[in-house]
Amino acid sequence: MRTLHATVLLALFASVKCANFAFEEDQLTDADVGDFSAIAFGDVSYVTALADAPDCRAQPGSADWPLEQEWSQLNSSLGGALITGTPPAAVCYDGPFKDAAACTFLQRNTSSNRFYINNPVTVLSEWAEGDTCHATLQPLDGETCTQGGFPVYVVNATTVRQVQLAVNFARNKNLRLIIKNTGHDFIGRSSGFGSLSIWTHWLKDFEFLPSYRMGAYRGKAARVGAGIESWEMFAHMSEHNITTVVAGGYTVGAYGGWMAGGGHSALASKYGLGADQPLSIQVVTADGRFVTADPFQNTDLFYALRGGGGSTYGVVTSAVVKVHPFTTVLANSLAFSVGGTNTATPADAEKFWKGFDLYHEFGKDIVDNGGTACYVSRRSGNNSFSFTTDIELPDVSADSLAEFVQPLIDDLTAAGLNVTSQPPSLASNWLASSQGVGDRPGSSRFGSRLLPRANFDDPDLFRETQLALRQSVEMGYMFHGIHIKPTEEVAGYPGNNAANPAFRNTIMHADLFDSTPLRGATPTAFKEAHARLASAMDLWRAVSPGAGAYMNECDLEEPDWQQAFFGSNYERLLAIKKSRDPWGVFYAPATVGSQDWVVVTEDDLPTQNGPLCRAEAVAAWKRGGKVK
Repeated sequence: MRTLHATVLLALFASVKCANFAFEEDQLTDADVGDFSAIAFGDVSYVTALADAPDCRAQPGSADWPLEQEWSQLNSSLGGALITGTPPAAVCYDGPFKDAAACTFLQRNTSSNRFYINNPVTVLSEWAEGDTCHATLQPLDGETCTQGGFPVYVVNATTVRQVQLAVNFARNKNLRLIIKNTGHDFIGRSSGFGSLSIWTHWLKDFEFLPSYRMGAYRGKAARVGAGIESWEMFAHMSEHNITTVVAGGYTVGAYGGWMAGGGHSALASKYGLGADQPLSIQVVTADGRFVTADPFQNTDLFYALRGGGGSTYGVVTSAVVKVHPFTTVLANSLAFSVGGTNTATPADAEKFWKGFDLYHEFGKDIVDNGGTACYVSRRSGNNSFSFTTDIELPDVSADSLAEFVQPLIDDLTAAGLNVTSQPPSLASNWLASSQGVGDRPGSSRFGSRLLPRANFDDPDLFRETQLALRQSVEMGYMFHGIHIKPTEEVAGYPGNNAANPAFRNTIMHADLFDSTPLRGATPTAFKEAHARLASAMDLWRAVSPGAGAYMNECDLEEPDWQQAFFGSNYERLLAIKKSRDPWGVFYAPATVGSQDWVVVTEDDLPTQNGPLCRAEAVAAWKRGGKVK
């Protein structure tokens, strides 16, 4: 009787409208496997110990690489959805793909269309792939295009069945598996030498749910496909007069890696992180099964998938997320600088840094009023300094925002700075019109820190923090600060997720960008550039011990990354990873469990251009002198 009562309660609390999207109803079954054992489901009860598995994932040319007939059979099972992972810039180099007109298009026209976002293999940071095939009208002598970290094959996933097939084939054939949505990946999590890629970009279904119940939640919700981009969600928000929390970058996939890594936005101080929004998540796990994770079932996955990192526990196909009242965000832009065309005097520089201090003091008022702010501070070659910011508040009038910002402008002016200010208008990163065009690959590195409120409340610590930030800018790096306050209070139900605990104490997500050209850099120059950046980041870490960093915008070589990206959640997440994926099917650099693997590169750089091998095997090789 007690069991029946509990079952009824579970149904009452968790059931609302349980239908999946149509693309999720198309699922792989045991009967579909037939005699094609390469696509059979996994069983966690029968797993070979990792130590007894092959030393490395299969790669083209290795004895265990699938035969052409196996790839052909996989493609048939996928309904023709298997794509050869040709680098798009192959058209610029001698070889079978050379096409001068297509190369010219890449160089001159992609800033006004969606070519790269809609490309199955492109990621927006070239160095992490290995920079093995970049677009150029004039390749240097000896410069070639190679596969590098681009996937060998891509599954253009438009059904759950296709995702399951890809997961099972990769697991059973010892392949490296990667997951890619829009390609907003800056450290190599959607790249991989010799890999099979699951491309979730076209999972764009949307359904508005006017009335939804999940546990203690009663209200509106939305069922969203994992491939929907922020700009596409803005259109749905306008149509239904609602707000959902999405990334400010228009072409970021709102319900993929952004959500899995935490996910900040212009509404972080009002509604919390992206990871705070799901009420239910649909996911294909490492054994190939399609399951629902929510507060009442597969609760370990529900915890991990909300902030515990992408490409780690499964392939998310959709989610049900909270819906908030329609929310507008206004921004007041202001700027000040010293030096300009003339070299700034020491007195001018001190004025600038006084303004820098005043702004950071004011930042506490911004987040305490539910707002956010995004600003850039940089040094130019003649020792000039510039500062620009957008101060954003939700659901306020233009007059109210102007009145709110005026005390800061007055203080900056009193400090001797010439402040330019634009009247409040709709924030450029929220609900503005966009068709998601113009993203192109770049090649720069950066580091980040989630600076706690204590760094701005304690006078002595504030001075130390400001000095550390100042010194990093004076070293020539661009400082990008985002004021946010995504506390557990604003996050609300369902709570208890895996988002980095440092997010709950921060009032600033700070990035430091390195503009050092990496294309064509020697391994020595590459490492020296990073060493300089790391020394600047060490200044930040020294004034914020025990804090963290945002794993989606980070230095891949972050010291003690387990603590920095996951904090006290790491051990729990590692236990979930080992339980749900004992095969290590899902790997991405600097994610939970990734320490068990090493990408072996010829140049010893932290790219994805090399075989993925077990860490224990690599360590043994090094002891025997087999690898560097």
